[in-house]
Amino acid sequence: MHHLPPLAERLRPETLDDYLGQVHLVGEGAILRKSIESGKIPSMILWGPPGVGKTTLASLISNTLLRPFYTLSAISSGVKDIREVIQKAKESGGNAILFIDEIHRFSKSQQDSLLGAVEKGIITLIGATTENPSFEVISPLLSRCQVYILKDLDKEDLEKLLTKGKDVLGKDSGKQIDIKEQDALLRISGGDARKLLNALELTVNATADTRVKITNEMVLSVIQQNLALYDKSGEMHYDVISAFIKSVRGSDPNAAVYYLARMIEGGEDPKFIARRLVILASEDIGNANPNALLLATSCFQAITMIGMPEGRIILAQTTTYLAASPKSNAAYLSIGKAQELVRKTGDLPVPLAIRNAPTKLMKQAGYGKDYKYSHDYAQHFAWQEFMPDVIAGAKLYDPADNARENEMRKRLKALWKEKYGY
Repeated sequence: MHHLPPLAERLRPETLDDYLGQVHLVGEGAILRKSIESGKIPSMILWGPPGVGKTTLASLISNTLLRPFYTLSAISSGVKDIREVIQKAKESGGNAILFIDEIHRFSKSQQDSLLGAVEKGIITLIGATTENPSFEVISPLLSRCQVYILKDLDKEDLEKLLTKGKDVLGKDSGKQIDIKEQDALLRISGGDARKLLNALELTVNATADTRVKITNEMVLSVIQQNLALYDKSGEMHYDVISAFIKSVRGSDPNAAVYYLARMIEGGEDPKFIARRLVILASEDIGNANPNALLLATSCFQAITMIGMPEGRIILAQTTTYLAASPKSNAAYLSIGKAQELVRKTGDLPVPLAIRNAPTKLMKQAGYGKDYKYSHDYAQHFAWQEFMPDVIAGAKLYDPADNARENEMRKRLKALWKEKYGY
């Protein structure tokens, strides 16, 4: 049994039709599908979470187009390796595809060394990244690439994959496999196809029985015991960043700084950590402590100026400060509610009184006529309607219960009385 490649490899699709998910890119008539079928593909960056099919898509493209295919990993290759590949591509007539996994880990100089070959069309670059390419890929390279965003696989995709995986495992091992419960498998995978199949394979291999009934409990105990096997591709990196964010959100500075150390020791990019902290400062602390966003932003700037190893001290200060801060997700919830309302109600007319009234004609048409300039009134506030009629009174920002936001709520209540129910 043990000489077979991992299940995830055995299940890699041969054709675009067998490819799971990403319908917006490779479904019938979709943009990337069309360019693959025409035989002409641009250099591209595939951006999306781990295990949603970036590598698979790249190898499908090269199979479909029957072009020489080289692959480099940004973690283990340097400028020398890039030059060798470019040389080989030149010799093979210059229509090779070069796939670079985790391209965001390439330094500026490594990315520079690709530029000429991409410009001249000696290679078509397919870069894969889990990070926003506009931060991580140098702009001359980015401007020559199409960026395609891959989405998380949904439950349906993952269930299809489980069924396929179960059938292949059953056939290869002669076992009868029955997935009684799939929650643990789906939850452990976090939407990552490779992790899902790893977990399934480990669970099935962990028992000598020829009839395997998979339960949540069984999956969890097998994975706990075999974490290293389960995570051999280093996807653990995402578990650590997740534990880090959740510890800060959960107001535990000790756990947070522990996971920070794990990331620093593991060679994580300090800017990546800082960027996550900036998002967290708004999403999880927000107006409960507006200084959180200021400090997180300074942290990002400081790291850019100072680098490592001293940057770790700045990261530690910011991490412990954010962890110890009061928490609120009210700002995050407010924009979510507001966007949902906009999607439901479309482009509602702005009330006349607060429209822009630059011309005489518009003034005559009543634009801005009843507008009250807030500063002319007591407390710099005048009662007027700012919302479109249809949604007047909609409360989108609901201050959370903490000292800062309680102050805000008190002020809003004093101004708006019963209107928004503050």
